[in-house]
Amino acid sequence: MANSKPSTNVKQLLIAGLSAWRFGMVLGVFLLAVLAIAWRLVDLHVIDQEFLRQQGDVRTIRTETIDAHRGMIVDRHGEPLAVSTPVETVWANPREIDPQDPRLTPVARLLGLDERALRNRIRELGGREFIYVRRKIQPDLARQVLAVGLPGIYSRREYRRYYPAGEVTAHVVGFTNIDEWGQEGIELSFDNWLTGKVGLKRVLKDNRGRQIKDLNLVRDARPGRDITLSLDLRLQYLAYRELKAVVQAHGARGGTLVMLDVNTGEVLAMVNQNSYNPNDRSQISPESLRNKAITDLFEPGSTIKPLTVAAALESGLYRPESKIDTAPGFLRFGRFTIRDARNYGEMSLTDIIARSSNVGTSRIAAELGGDQLRDLLFRMGLGQATGVGFPGEAVGVLPSPARWRPVELATLSYGYGMSVNALQLAQAYMVIANGGIRYPLSLMRVDEPPQGERVLSESVSRQVRHMLQVAVENGTGRRARVALYESGGKTGTVHLVGSQGYEHDQYKAIFAGLAPVEDPRIVTVIAVDAPQGGEYYGGEVAAPVFSRVMGDALRLLNVRPALEADAMISAGSRPSGARG
Repeated sequence: MANSKPSTNVKQLLIAGLSAWRFGMVLGVFLLAVLAIAWRLVDLHVIDQEFLRQQGDVRTIRTETIDAHRGMIVDRHGEPLAVSTPVETVWANPREIDPQDPRLTPVARLLGLDERALRNRIRELGGREFIYVRRKIQPDLARQVLAVGLPGIYSRREYRRYYPAGEVTAHVVGFTNIDEWGQEGIELSFDNWLTGKVGLKRVLKDNRGRQIKDLNLVRDARPGRDITLSLDLRLQYLAYRELKAVVQAHGARGGTLVMLDVNTGEVLAMVNQNSYNPNDRSQISPESLRNKAITDLFEPGSTIKPLTVAAALESGLYRPESKIDTAPGFLRFGRFTIRDARNYGEMSLTDIIARSSNVGTSRIAAELGGDQLRDLLFRMGLGQATGVGFPGEAVGVLPSPARWRPVELATLSYGYGMSVNALQLAQAYMVIANGGIRYPLSLMRVDEPPQGERVLSESVSRQVRHMLQVAVENGTGRRARVALYESGGKTGTVHLVGSQGYEHDQYKAIFAGLAPVEDPRIVTVIAVDAPQGGEYYGGEVAAPVFSRVMGDALRLLNVRPALEADAMISAGSRPSGARG
């Protein structure tokens, strides 16, 4: 028993020492932690306080974009063709919205949305902080939605593209998508030019993401640049009205009309049927989007005959009164036969144009040779791009065989075996109209006199103009006469090409002309696809459109009528066919 007591005391002392050591260690660790925290507080608040400021800013200051509106597209007189109007976009933060909130019912009703679909969408995307609810609506409607007071629903300013002229200018101007990126026409070709550069600003927001105030501007928004087109909206409306009327009257598949300024190469009007309303995308079909005046090719038919005659005059082998024997009214090339309407016998070059003789131009081409004829057609702008920069432009086909077969040469002389678009054909007639100068074509307004290239002598172009005048006064183009003005032009009627080759019962009716003859101001080309009924020739379908469009256009442009008409007006009479 005597030895047990010291042993017990030793154990107690050991336990007491161990407890004291543990307590000291814990106390030391605690003190070190306190010192570390204290040092970190001093470091953050005194030495490195910039860190706390940045972290606070990250949680309250945001950088937001400032939308920049797209540049305007206007006609040559400043009339708006495409503008960006301010609208509101309603968006939501699903994290802040209860999918069962009854206030979702009036929100969905105001925005024309399916209520169940909206609730499901908010539930499925509950982890996100941003979703679009309805984009680009009227500001008044957005204010009504916000007035419901549903937490998590917000709006922001955006811009929406609007086209005042609608379907009248649709094929030239084109349209944008909902984000205002160009999709067709000028909107697509000049997208980079028209698109603005968004700005940036710093804003202060609360913990619910609501903006409290603007802090500072980082970068100002830069609006897109405007574009002034060469179109004259008055002439565009006029051309569209007449083209639509003739397509409907003849039950045609469609049509195209192009009008050029003779002295500048500017496109004053360019319309197509069928068209579309760029303000209502629900009605747009892929077929209606094509600007057929530029993208669609066709054989020009007899409208090429004046160019064949121009090549003959340029060669020096022929004069306007030179005689060509067209008897017996047809030519045979193996199994292929070229025919005239009847046997005209001997004809002058003027008569060949006026009566549209296939045999006459074929005999001329045979003497000239294919290379000489093709060279003139190429110089007039056929078989190459017009340079207007429009998307989807079709260049066309101008044959250039190593060795010309007689039938190839013959068909080329009256516009078969080649293809053009309406704008190219109008350019060729512009050269005849302005004295032989080929100006670059432009869909932009030309403020300085353009630099043209002489491709035909002035005397030859004048002689051909007078032949075109005879064709209108006494030939196949009689129905193209323009009241009060002397006009000239050439008809064309060609078979349409289908999947199985030529469609023998479907035609394209064409007329290409100019006015006034002595000092031309405008060139116009009309092409109508597959007119139905008893009338399908160019002189029956397209020529009357030329008469109406050209007469009204010349008056709108204040072009002085012919002197004979002035005399008749001053005498109190009105020429036949004139309209009030």
